[in-house]
Amino acid sequence: MKPTTLVFLVCLPWLLLAFSTQVSGSSYLDKFPSISITHPDDPPRLEDLPGDLVVLYYNQTLDHFNYKPESYANFTQKYILNPKYWGGPNASSPIIAYLGEESELLINPDSFFVEMASCFKALLVYIEHRYYGVSMPNATELKDDNLSGYFNSAQALADYAEVLLHVRRQFDAHKSPILVTGGSYGGMLAAWFRLKYPHIAFGALASSAPLLYFDNITPENGYYSIVTKDFKDTSESCYETIRDSWHEMYELYSTSDSGLKKLNEIFRMCKVNSYENLSYYLEKIYTYAAQYDYRVDKPGRVEAICDGIDGAPNGTGILDRISAGMVAYLGNKTCYNTTDYYGIALSSLGWSWQTCTEMVMPIGRGHNETMFPPAPFNLTKFSEGCQRIYNVTPRPHWVTTYYGGHDIETVLKRFGSNIIFSNGLRDPYSIGGVLKNI
Repeated sequence: MKPTTLVFLVCLPWLLLAFSTQVSGSSYLDKFPSISITHPDDPPRLEDLPGDLVVLYYNQTLDHFNYKPESYANFTQKYILNPKYWGGPNASSPIIAYLGEESELLINPDSFFVEMASCFKALLVYIEHRYYGVSMPNATELKDDNLSGYFNSAQALADYAEVLLHVRRQFDAHKSPILVTGGSYGGMLAAWFRLKYPHIAFGALASSAPLLYFDNITPENGYYSIVTKDFKDTSESCYETIRDSWHEMYELYSTSDSGLKKLNEIFRMCKVNSYENLSYYLEKIYTYAAQYDYRVDKPGRVEAICDGIDGAPNGTGILDRISAGMVAYLGNKTCYNTTDYYGIALSSLGWSWQTCTEMVMPIGRGHNETMFPPAPFNLTKFSEGCQRIYNVTPRPHWVTTYYGGHDIETVLKRFGSNIIFSNGLRDPYSIGGVLKNI
């Protein structure tokens, strides 16, 4: 066995684990689950970088696909290098590139990627996605029609191609193979990069990448079905309590003038809000708990909620049990702000723009399909919201037109290779991923 083969076999378990342990009154657009790889309540990844990491900026092209005068404008794109473990160009040591997702580029220097770099003697490159963090094309307002049209995945992939070729030249690493990686939306980008730029990327690791959640390839209720299964597998009684609670809440709210006040008392809302806000708040708690279930040295988030619900004293009513589960998840507070999950950060606005243009995932659920009340995906309402906020009409078929997705098995057999799709099956977005060897 060649030494390089042995190194790959030793490092492969780390490779397969990539992100699977890290992951997976509102407008109609607010109803869709987050695709970010980090939980909103998690501490941020570290920006105070050690000396091994170097922050750099690339003079990036605004528009890679047109030749109008404005297409040649530039913006500064942030990327970070970690050359500590690199074996150098003479050893043809690899370059491992993390393709940034829908957030600013904040690096945890103790992450899995450092293990990969140590194993493979790799140069690590982290690249921020355009229109996130500091990599803004002279715009902080996404309603600027002159600039927002350049905010799409195809432009982002071309950005990554330019940066990676630049890094290769800077390190004289023309024979170093490049492996692109990413999680969730970044995982989709990694897979698509390998398919669109096979002359640059030797392989891709696409973790928790729901690239089949478009154009009705995946059942609309798939996401919420996995959330439901996570809770049901953890505790049948917990699942049943949550399933029955929506009707209890609505009955209390709608049949009494003081119903909202009673809900406020049960759930300790910081102010008398609306039934809709409370329902949305609880829905987000359950979906986020399932999507970001794993925690180091703590019970999983789903388990914590179910322990709170099931651990309430005998005779406790359904809504008081739900409140106990909420407290077990969020901690004991004086009151709870039910508008916490209405994101207003620029990164949230950025992803909202992307879902209103090309990343149209038809996620919803019908009657008695999940533990949640019915909320089917409605493209007409979705489009109306996008028109109202951004003056743009979604293109629900564009992702499958540009990247493919239908009959993915045949397509990847003919045209794709060296792509690892890594999923945790408790991750709700795994339902839209590639789940078998091809």
